Amino acid sequence: MNCKITRNAAKKIKEELQKENNEELMLRVFVTHSHGSHAHYGMDLDKPKETDTIVETDKEVSVILQSDEPMLDGVKIDYLYFPEEGFIITNPSKGNHGDH
Repeated sequence: MNCKITRNAAKKIKEELQKENNEELMLRVFVTHSHGSHAHYGMDLDKPKETDTIVETDKEVSVILQSDEPMLDGVKIDYLYFPEEGFIITNPSKGNHGDH
């Protein structure tokens, strides 16, 4: 399993993880729904389960991915400030480069 996080996204995620109530949590990325070879993604703070893989990224953020979900392998997490501020999760390795 592989996961890429941009510098902007890592900064925002670390801010959330450093909050008092989030000390023992990690970032989880999940598939909200999929159709054909395309998926939509969500994220939350959570604790890993037995069926999960923990992926260490080069931005010092560990990400929980469900081991048996192939659409999670290769996800990219970005944080954009324009045109709207917020997280964008895509999977370029599966041909998903953004919303349609």
